[in-house]
Amino acid sequence: RYCQVNVPDELLRDLLPGPVTLVLKRSEELNKDLNPFTSLVGVRIPNHPFIRELARACSGPLALTSANISCRASTLTVSEFQDLWPQLSLIIDGGPTGDVQSPECRLGSTVVDLSVSGKFTIIRPGCALTPTVEILRQKYGLIPESS
Repeated sequence: RYCQVNVPDELLRDLLPGPVTLVLKRSEELNKDLNPFTSLVGVRIPNHPFIRELARACSGPLALTSANISCRASTLTVSEFQDLWPQLSLIIDGGPTGDVQSPECRLGSTVVDLSVSGKFTIIRPGCALTPTVEILRQKYGLIPESS
């Protein structure tokens, strides 16, 4: 509804829900104020029960960002971004979003651009790089697009 999906539904089921953000061409239905300077939008369905329940309770898409300063490790609990609380309108503690002992969980999602048919571009390696690339290349025959 909010993006133009040009990959098989099975590919979507192989990557989502999970620690992967798919970048696709935005649809006309998506609010123009979200990512106003690009024709693309990142779509993510986390494999976290609280966030998925919250999303189901909303009538439209959730526009979210990480609870950390860019280029810093991802936070996994609300207490880890306590320094940002004064700048936020709302904080909901749904529990840890990953294994706090795992350095890989702090890498954030793997962000992959699938907006060009038959190709993919890794925008951010993230925590699921190897399995994501294997699925895209081996199972679906997509080729990496050179930057």
